[in-house]
Amino acid sequence: MPSMREDLDKRLADVGEFIKSQREVARMSVRRLAELAGVSNPYLSQIERGLRKPSAEILQQIAKALQISAESLYERAGFLSPTDRPRVGVREAIAADQHLTAEQRRALLNVYDSFVTDKH
Repeated sequence: MPSMREDLDKRLADVGEFIKSQREVARMSVRRLAELAGVSNPYLSQIERGLRKPSAEILQQIAKALQISAESLYERAGFLSPTDRPRVGVREAIAADQHLTAEQRRALLNVYDSFVTDKH
């Protein structure tokens, strides 16, 4: 079925482009992200170009390295449908916001933690 293949190719390209854009927003090289995510440079490059379909585990490692929501990557890769997505909390919303840099995410999380942490 050509339509299923086209859908897979589109999802691979979409998740790859999203990872690349998040890496660029974080001002991180392919080499650094690969190192933090525990994958090889060529493999990460192939994911970003839509040539390889990463497993859910690899997506989770990449999300953690980028400090973004793994669910957003799962959805783009087709592992999770938008209706399956859990309700997003403050931490997840900050992590998923692609307009924030990694430094801005950390700062917002620190401020949030200062408000919600029990001081007793």
